[in-house]
Amino acid sequence: MSERHAESVHVGSGAEPSGAPRSSNSSASRPRVPRRRWIALLGPAFVASIAYVDPGNVASNLSAGAEYGYLLVWVLVLANLMAVLVQYLSAKLAVVTGESLPDLLGARMRRGPRLLFWAQAEVVAAATDLAEVVGGAIALHILFGMPMLWGGVLVGVVSMVLLAVQNGRNPRRFEALVVGLLVVITIGFMSGLVVSPVDWGAASEGLIPRFQDSQSVLLAASMLGATVMPHAIYLHSALVRDRHGRPESRSETTTSRLLSATRWDVVLGLIIAGSVNIGMLLMAAASLPGVEGTDSIEGAAAAISEHLGPAVGLVFAVGLLASGLASTSVGCYAGSAIMRGLLHIRVPLLVRRAVTLIPALLVLGIGWDPTWSLVISQVVLSLGIPFAIIPLARYTADRGLMGRWTNPWVVRVLALVVAVAIVVLNVLLVVLTVMGEA
Repeated sequence: MSERHAESVHVGSGAEPSGAPRSSNSSASRPRVPRRRWIALLGPAFVASIAYVDPGNVASNLSAGAEYGYLLVWVLVLANLMAVLVQYLSAKLAVVTGESLPDLLGARMRRGPRLLFWAQAEVVAAATDLAEVVGGAIALHILFGMPMLWGGVLVGVVSMVLLAVQNGRNPRRFEALVVGLLVVITIGFMSGLVVSPVDWGAASEGLIPRFQDSQSVLLAASMLGATVMPHAIYLHSALVRDRHGRPESRSETTTSRLLSATRWDVVLGLIIAGSVNIGMLLMAAASLPGVEGTDSIEGAAAAISEHLGPAVGLVFAVGLLASGLASTSVGCYAGSAIMRGLLHIRVPLLVRRAVTLIPALLVLGIGWDPTWSLVISQVVLSLGIPFAIIPLARYTADRGLMGRWTNPWVVRVLALVVAVAIVVLNVLLVVLTVMGEA
């Protein structure tokens, strides 16, 4: 087998060819990777991007657009730029080390701090699952009039079916299913934008960072938590670890190519997710301001049907259902990765799915306001972001861990700025909440 053919096989399959060179810095010696094999490396970021278009995003974005118009567009744009950096660092960590972020945390922390860290990560995972199951139940209620509790049960059952596909040891089949749902989500949430009279001048003014009142700060924190999601940070590194395997079995040239493909994977996946989020806010700002009932997803769906047409309302509800089904499956995968890395315990995904379904069903059974539950869940996620992003920035800047792929100083500064901005916003949110103004 020629060196050119051997290297291309390796990049596509993840197995190191015998006798392949360990490193090469000469562009002349780098064989070109066939486009089909390069495209085959994409996928993990598209699965992780489902976390960025889950029902929690719907609640936060529609509430922000309907109540404040275009004021908070800048929050989504900034949050998605942050997300690109954070998700790339998560994937990069796994490509270079062959370990997920929870794996590394579990190996480097003492027992006490490790258990505390796991506890907060599980709270984040529970908040995530709450948003996803409740969102799917709302969609089933809108589409078929199904009682919320039974809708939550059905969402849980279908998510188990999706997870059974993942358990089949074929990650690409699971990725294909999730990407298919991502397409449905994109169409469902973007369809209303086609017929919405967006004021692009006002939308451009919304790029100027500012708040109107304490409630807008609360919504901004919720939007941030729904966009830069801590469980997606843990998840992405686990997905990449499972897809690409250990670095010892590949050359430095191949690792470099994997990182290049990963950059494209992250950028493309988050462009889609970011566009969907911004599109939802623009639609609400253009068509739903001042409309009664838009403080709930059900009310917003009814308003969309009334103001933009029943067909748009139906497609929106289908997108919401796809969002709930896909995101709850992906969220369960993230929770399993957290438990495996921090507790060194492997719990079957289907068992974990059954257990983590209980809090969401309790919320639905008690009858709490589902939309407000979604918004609060996103605030909880926002509070969990620093615990994920700070160690991620630290590990990817550690030359002893990352070797030649350690973060350059520009990326280190950007990661620090992102972490500080998130912490400051969260502190402000807590202060406002304690003072009773949020």
